[in-house]
Amino acid sequence: MSTEDLEKYETEMELQLYKEYRDVLSLFTHSVETDRRFYLTNDVQVYPRTSGTGEVYFEVTMTDAWVWDLYRTKRFLKSVRVITYKDVNIEELAKSDDLELPKDGTL
Repeated sequence: MSTEDLEKYETEMELQLYKEYRDVLSLFTHSVETDRRFYLTNDVQVYPRTSGTGEVYFEVTMTDAWVWDLYRTKRFLKSVRVITYKDVNIEELAKSDDLELPKDGTL
């Protein structure tokens, strides 16, 4: 397999993953980004913890989740537990009916 074939394959897989993301996005209420992965979920909890040496880390638990991972065959997950010393970004996703444009077209 040539480098060009490999790049084409990875590009096709990324496009397929993006299409899946677009299709499932409306099923979830939150997005969660850690230093290693991106998730969509309906339930997320973050617990700050302190190690024995005094370092702060985060325990993130999610249920009913979808993970953005190109190489994973099953992206829907029943439960997820992440331990990280890095930042965790959690956003509540807006539902399409929550967003309304003004009737006259002005912002």
